[in-house]
Amino acid sequence: MHEPFPEFEVVPAVDMQDGAVVQLVQGERGTETQYGDPVTAAERWVGEGARTLHLVDLDGAFDGERANADAVEAIVDAVDVPVQLGGGIRTAADATDLLDRGVERVILGTAAVERPELVSEIAAQHPGRVMVSLDAKGGEVVVSGWTEGTGLDPAAAAARFEEEGAGSILFTDVDVEGRQAGVQTDVTGRVADAVDIPVVASGGVASLDDVRALREVGAAAVVVGTALYEGSFTLAAAMDA
Repeated sequence: MHEPFPEFEVVPAVDMQDGAVVQLVQGERGTETQYGDPVTAAERWVGEGARTLHLVDLDGAFDGERANADAVEAIVDAVDVPVQLGGGIRTAADATDLLDRGVERVILGTAAVERPELVSEIAAQHPGRVMVSLDAKGGEVVVSGWTEGTGLDPAAAAARFEEEGAGSILFTDVDVEGRQAGVQTDVTGRVADAVDIPVVASGGVASLDDVRALREVGAAAVVVGTALYEGSFTLAAAMDA
């Protein structure tokens, strides 16, 4: 395993639903815009300079069943950069299977919040390769597709998962996710300050200024979806920023 995000990265998102690349608004089903074939998208972003890809199996996230496994496997075979994958990974067996198939990092969300010991169980076998996804709405961690509050403070939760063996944190600010309305950096900054492991920021990036702002508050990388697919800026420009 190599060190994740040795320098700041812009990580394109390849969100998959029913075998196609989509972007949702506020994570709501039915709001999706389709952007074609996942492998084509993955190869495009790597061709434009991506050093990591962020894959999400949305069917897995919503239904708890990994429905885009074939597309994931095809992407892992097609590109030579690390991929991180989230969506529907509920057990240590799921995670281990994916890591054995060439996924670099597995992203655990609701499952990790409900069972923190799952993180340490996977990390014991695969150090550094568990990324815990924390989604915050109104300053508290939310789970189950952003529908349930937990009362947990995101920075405190991040520190706890670092102790459990998480190799990195994916932090999504749900209040701005998918709206292309810009980012809020205060909570992301608090999360980054709370841990020594890389914090990858996600949600709401609409401009190069947003990319810079997240970097300035300590994010190790930023995941960008809609803004890249809609051509708000190029990947090369974002990486230069």
